[in-house]
Amino acid sequence: MSVAIVLFTSDLRVRDNPVLRAALDAADDVVPLFVRDRGIEAAGFGAPNRAAFLADCLTDLDAGLRERGGRLVVRSGDTPREVARVVSETGAREVHMAAGVSAYAVHREERLRAATAGAGAGAELRVHEGSVTAVPPGAVLPAGSDHFAVFTPYFRRWSRERLRAPLGAPRRVRVPASTASEEVPARKAVEGVAPGVPAGGESEGRERFLTWKRRDLDAYEDRHDDLPGDATSRLSPFLHFGAVSVGELVHRAREHGGAGADAFVRQLCWRDFHHQVLAARPAASSADYRDRRDRWRGEREAADEISAWKEGRTGYPVVDAAMRQLLHEGWMHNRGRLLAASFLAKTLYVDWRIGARHFLDHLVDGDVANNQLNWQWVAGTGTDTRPNRVLNPLAQARRYDPRGEYVRRWVPELAEVEGSAVHTPWRLPSDVRGRLDYPDPVVALEEGLARFRQARGTG
Repeated sequence: MSVAIVLFTSDLRVRDNPVLRAALDAADDVVPLFVRDRGIEAAGFGAPNRAAFLADCLTDLDAGLRERGGRLVVRSGDTPREVARVVSETGAREVHMAAGVSAYAVHREERLRAATAGAGAGAELRVHEGSVTAVPPGAVLPAGSDHFAVFTPYFRRWSRERLRAPLGAPRRVRVPASTASEEVPARKAVEGVAPGVPAGGESEGRERFLTWKRRDLDAYEDRHDDLPGDATSRLSPFLHFGAVSVGELVHRAREHGGAGADAFVRQLCWRDFHHQVLAARPAASSADYRDRRDRWRGEREAADEISAWKEGRTGYPVVDAAMRQLLHEGWMHNRGRLLAASFLAKTLYVDWRIGARHFLDHLVDGDVANNQLNWQWVAGTGTDTRPNRVLNPLAQARRYDPRGEYVRRWVPELAEVEGSAVHTPWRLPSDVRGRLDYPDPVVALEEGLARFRQARGTG
């Protein structure tokens, strides 16, 4: 009996999974393998919120495989070493996995290729594109460059690409009975999880998409920036772990049609855009994509302001609401992310890497490509064609939370302040301010803007 291994990484699903399908087509028996990579945890990417969501995804993946006669095999340790052990134990001739774009994923692939080739009789590593993104990084290129540095021309080319048709779930998965496994991780075993982290897994993700499509997709173009309306899909954690397929989401949205679906597809394209940038420029995970010669303020120079930002105590209610949503849910509204990031990087002029690290410590959907490159976009060191734009939190609050509902939801100290006055509590009468356990602004917006313009040489 021939054996192949499916190494699950960022594709924790049984539906529309080309890696799983390729392995099933290649062998009689398949080992669906997930390695709890100690290297990822040691590097600080095993944050509790993501660990809890991951446990849900693995539990659901195991259930989906068992429905089809299989099961998930879990090992812990160094991924190449553990995969090589399974190759030796089973005599597998092929190992299938999804392509990654981070420097860690690329290095892991190189080590896997060497480890599997040297394990027992040797196995061939087969790396598949089109599982983590809708369009593989590098599939569309501008003339004279290895990637698109500006989103709009990328989107035009990306939109013309023919996507593969979504794959159904396999009918049957045969796993060698003798292949040993650890217990599938359980959410209850993870400590330090934020109280509002949602349930994860393919079943949950598919149900969430169907419900959202029926209720909110048609209005997405008009409502995706509506802070209190909370009308976004909230699918980003499921996309991060591959519990839902981005390619299938594009297909389903296009089948649905309409302006809302078009706007949703555009947002999915942004995800692919960042993956193709990071694939071409892996150093952008920590180094400026475009060097602006910024002399960022760091932990020592801006310690108090950074702490206030992390805790949601900056004195600007819409920024604080976004930061507190992050701490409670392990997620933040997309408009809130832009506001919070702009405030740290440009109003406080703090190194964007400090903010990106804090987000990765809490976001369930925190992956290197989207988190780091979105931060760089906001900080003006990335792909934004207007690198010196600064988002004014008061103007943004008036536009996207005009009645202050989002602020009152997440900043209970201001619950008694009615209407738009909640966005400027420092302007309230002194007797009202005295009753509020809420700080004054850490910096005047004019002061922050002047400092940023002077530092960038645009003042």
